Amino acid sequence: MLTALRIRNLALVEELDWTPGRGFISLTGETGAGKSILIGALKLLVGERADKSVIRSGAESCAVEATFDEAPGIGAILDESGVDPCEGGELLLRRTLSASGPARQFVNGCACPLSLLRRLGEQLVDLHGPHDHQSLFAREEQTRLLDDFASATNLRGEMALRRKTWLDLRRERDELAADDQLLRRELETLTHQVREIADANLDADEEEPLLARHKAASNSQRLAEVCAEIGMRLAEGEANVLSQLTESARLLRELHRLDDRTQSIFDEHALAVEKLESVVAAVADVAGSLESDPEQIRTMEERLDRLQVLKRKYGSTLADVIAFGTAAGERLRRIETRDERLTTLEGEIAAAGVALAGAAADLGKARRKAAPKLAKKVGDQLRDLGFLQAGFEIQFEMLCEPGAWGSELAEFLFAPNPGEPAAPLRSIASSGEISRVMLALKTALAAQDRIPLLVFDEIDANVGGEVARRVGLKMREIGESHQVVCITHLPQVAASAREHFVVSKVVRGGRTFSELHPVERNEREEEIARMLGGKTESILRHARELLERKEPGAPGPV
Repeated sequence: MLTALRIRNLALVEELDWTPGRGFISLTGETGAGKSILIGALKLLVGERADKSVIRSGAESCAVEATFDEAPGIGAILDESGVDPCEGGELLLRRTLSASGPARQFVNGCACPLSLLRRLGEQLVDLHGPHDHQSLFAREEQTRLLDDFASATNLRGEMALRRKTWLDLRRERDELAADDQLLRRELETLTHQVREIADANLDADEEEPLLARHKAASNSQRLAEVCAEIGMRLAEGEANVLSQLTESARLLRELHRLDDRTQSIFDEHALAVEKLESVVAAVADVAGSLESDPEQIRTMEERLDRLQVLKRKYGSTLADVIAFGTAAGERLRRIETRDERLTTLEGEIAAAGVALAGAAADLGKARRKAAPKLAKKVGDQLRDLGFLQAGFEIQFEMLCEPGAWGSELAEFLFAPNPGEPAAPLRSIASSGEISRVMLALKTALAAQDRIPLLVFDEIDANVGGEVARRVGLKMREIGESHQVVCITHLPQVAASAREHFVVSKVVRGGRTFSELHPVERNEREEEIARMLGGKTESILRHARELLERKEPGAPGPV
C-alpha cells in the first residue's frame, strides 16, 4: 500500500505530506480545489509524461516522492535493474522536474530511467479516471481481464512463446522462398562479401601495430640519423660519454683505495655506466630494426589501404568487419542449402503449428471454463450496484488462426434493461452505466488483482441516490483487500470510506495554495453536508445518518 506521499511545488501545492491508511479512502473538496493534483503526482511517480508547466509559479523545480510497502514481484524488478533492494520492506520512488534542466527519477535513492518507474507503477498502482473505462471497450482488454480471473496468464504466455516460434519459422521460410532472381543477386553479393573478407585474412588487433610500423618506416632516414648521432655522443665519438665515464671510474677506484667510506659512490657510478650502456644497446636495436626498404613500406601502405576499404564497407573496426563476414557467411550457407532448409522448415512449421494449436486450445479451454463464473460474479455485483435485472454475458469470437491473444477474443455483453438483448460494452452510451460495470469487474476480480493501490478519479459521475450509496459500499468492499483512493463528489460514496480527506484552496499573501487535511466526526459531518447541498440542521442530520448507516459486514459509526 501507499504509506506516504510528499509533494513540493506541484501546481497549487507548495508543500504536502500525506500518510493515507488502509482500506477505502475518499478525497473530496470544491471543484477546482486541487484534488486532481494528487492524481497527477501519482501519475508522475508511475512514469507518465511530465510537463514543466506543472511546476508551481515562482519555483525552480518540483518534487514528488512516495513510499510503498513492498509489493510482490518488486524485488525481482529491482534486482534485474541493479537498484538497491527495499530497506525494511519499503519502496521509495522520487521524481523531480526542473524548469531549466531535465527531469530526474530515483528508486530507493538510485537514479533510474523512466521506464523503470513505469514497470514498477504497473505493479503498484491502478489508475482509473473518468475516461479510463474506454479501455474496457477493447476486446483485448476484456480478454486480459478474463485471463486474470481464470489464472490463465501463464497459459497465455506459453501460447505467445509457441506463436513466436511458429511465426519466426514461417518468416524464415518466406525469406528463403522469395523471388529466385532476388535470391541470386543476394547470393552473388554475399559470395563477394564473404570472399573479400576471408581473403583479407584479418586479425582484429593488427591495425594499431601496423600503423606504428608504417610510421617508423616512413621516418626511417631521420631515425637512422638520430640513432647515429646518439651513438657518436655516447659511445663512438672521440670524447664520448662512456670513455669519459671509464676515466672517472679509474679515479673513483683510487678514491676508494684512499677512503673506504666512498664505496657507495663507486657503486652508484658503476650503476650509471651500466644503465648508459643499456641505452646505447637499445638505440642500436632501434637502428637495426628500421625498415627502410621502399618495397616494405609500399606493402604496409597497401595493407593499410585495404583495411580502410573493408572498414568503409563493413564496419567501423576490424572486429566489426570480421563479425559482418561471419553473419554474411551464415546467411550465404542458408541460401546455398535453402532447398534442404525449406524441406526441414516445412516440418518444423507443422510441428510448431501443432504445438501452438495445443497451447491455444488449453488457453481457450481455461477461458470457457472461467467465463460463466466471471459473468455470474459480475452480474451479482451489478445487482448490488442497482442493476436489479441486468444481464452480463461473455462470448467469444473465433479467429482464423491463433493471434497474439490466442484462437479467440472475449466479448463482454451487457443488457442494462430487462427485455432488451445484450450488446457489446462499447455500444453502451451512459458513462454512469459503464462506470458501474467497471466497478463490478474490479470487485469480481479483486481476489486475482495483485496491484495493491486502486485509484478512482470521479468514475462515479452521473450516478446518485441509492446507486451512489451502493457504489460507495462496493468500494468499501474492494477496500477489504486493496487500498482504494476515490476522488468523489458524491456524499454517499464519501460517507462509506474508512478515511476521509478534504482538499481545499486558500489564499495567503496574494498566493493560492491547495491543502489537504483529514476530517473526522463533526468536521466530516459538515463536509458531507456541504456535498449534500448545505449545512442546515436537516442536512447535517442526513449527513450523520449516512455516516452512521450500517450494512452487513460494514464498520459501525464513524
